[in-house]
Amino acid sequence: MNMVLGDALSLLLFRLHSGRLLGINLLKVNEIIPCPALTKMPSRHPHVRGVATLRGSALTVIDLARAIGERGGSDSQEGCLIVTELSRSRQGLHVHSVERIVQCSTRDVRPPPSGAGPRAFITGVTQIDGTIVQILDIEKVLHEIAPAPLEEVGEQLLSPAEQQLLQGRRVLVVDDSQVALQQTLITLRQLDLDCQAVRSAASALEVLHEAQQEGRPVEVLVSDIEMPEMDGYTLVQQIRKDAVLGETYVLLHTSLDSTMNTERARAVGANDVLTKFSRVDLSKALLRAFQRLDD
Repeated sequence: MNMVLGDALSLLLFRLHSGRLLGINLLKVNEIIPCPALTKMPSRHPHVRGVATLRGSALTVIDLARAIGERGGSDSQEGCLIVTELSRSRQGLHVHSVERIVQCSTRDVRPPPSGAGPRAFITGVTQIDGTIVQILDIEKVLHEIAPAPLEEVGEQLLSPAEQQLLQGRRVLVVDDSQVALQQTLITLRQLDLDCQAVRSAASALEVLHEAQQEGRPVEVLVSDIEMPEMDGYTLVQQIRKDAVLGETYVLLHTSLDSTMNTERARAVGANDVLTKFSRVDLSKALLRAFQRLDD
């Protein structure tokens, strides 16, 4: 399989107690461990099995099967934990078993079927050795259990001059996760930005071209990195080699630790990279973008 920069995707394959096969981006996985002893918290969410202690730090353990609407295991000691770190939090996903790591191309990942519905908890599907693999929308799982706090931005964060700088400026957001998309749009609307949103990189390219043709070009693109068919890195590459769109300011907005992605983001031509999700940090990143555009 020939893969270019930004095109390769490593998936950790695992199974739930029902036998359902799922995959998760390997970059989101810290480690895999046997399920340790858990402390049950009286006020815990029903999809949280308990809290484990991992090297001196508390780790919330989520029953992944229950979180996505299936029956979980009856014994908290069976199975294993996939320890993930994303969107500035760390948690353990309790699953039945882990199978293997596989390589595929983002071009081979398709969006979820249209009939999957809002409770599907998957961001895409692909085939591995003839077997369908569903890719977990872990951001949606975490949001269902602990929604991001609605911290206010605007007057509390920005000076009047900074608010004026952002008012009415044109921003396009692309993210395949409906949860992440809505979180971002709430912040942009609080900042009084003129914003549009799409769910795929291909749609983002279409909107960017249409806006140029209408004489109201998008000034800043806020793009997720992990998306089916064309990821954020490839999207930036497409923009940079486009004679019309080449100077568009691109902020890559990722659930992964941005320190892991900065070098790769710069290599493909992104202007900035930010870890989801902090409304304050996103506001500051957008302010930086428009200050640079106006220099």
